[in-house]
Amino acid sequence: MDTQQIDVVTFLKHQHEEIKALFAEVESAQGDAREEAFRRLVHLLAVHETAEEELVHPYARKVVGDGSMVVDQRLEEENEAKQALSDLEEMGTDNPDFLKHLDALRTDVIAHAEAEERFEFPQLQTEGDPDRLRQMTAGVKAAQKTAPTHPHPGVESAKKNMLLGAPAALMDRARDAIRKIMHH
Repeated sequence: MDTQQIDVVTFLKHQHEEIKALFAEVESAQGDAREEAFRRLVHLLAVHETAEEELVHPYARKVVGDGSMVVDQRLEEENEAKQALSDLEEMGTDNPDFLKHLDALRTDVIAHAEAEERFEFPQLQTEGDPDRLRQMTAGVKAAQKTAPTHPHPGVESAKKNMLLGAPAALMDRARDAIRKIMHH
């Protein structure tokens, strides 16, 4: 996929497919392979949600009809998913209940992705500026290089990041990378 010319919506939809594939990989893997696949899933979800919180949702508030309501619903879903992901991480992939909780998270994440693809993304593509949507892809790619490897539930504002201290520093790096690339 040539990510230089695609808009952020297309890029994020591609990530939705990658996320679904990673859930399947985590579920089917065993031992260390499951742990490694889960690490990749955590990383991709963190990058994806950071990009949405920093780039897509603020823009959607401006250009999507009922943007604030749509975005608030997506943020609530994202916070619930981050909490579940954090709980899974604490539980560990070798816990007997891991797969049951992973399946519940997958169901929630897929429902969230489908809601974005139905209520937010189409309007972004029709109402948003095509050049701006393509520029946002660069921000997502920058976040991929610096995103946290652990989820931080309830952290969708810089103020909350500051209150959390050192553990949220990784999330800050992803946000900083996005802001740097988007303001130059």
